[in-house]
Amino acid sequence: MIVGTIRIELHIPGSTSLKAKRSVVNRIKERLKSRFNASVAEVDHHDLWQRAALGVAVVGVEKRVLEGQLSRIVRVVEGEERAEIIGLETTFH
Repeated sequence: MIVGTIRIELHIPGSTSLKAKRSVVNRIKERLKSRFNASVAEVDHHDLWQRAALGVAVVGVEKRVLEGQLSRIVRVVEGEERAEIIGLETTFH
């Protein structure tokens, strides 16, 4: 069993409050959970209006398959027009 994780650092330029930020973050989290059956959590920058860090984890038996799944996850987040990715960190255990 292999666990693939990715930390996605986001900038949310249009956010003017924590409520606005949560709206964007929750939309991304729900989309990833339903589309990829991935575990997703906001892991940092809880008190900042325009920053967020998401932790995403997927489990499988082949690293190559997990790499493809994590790449598709990143593309979905890139498609969110209200947020931009400013950092990525991928690990496998």
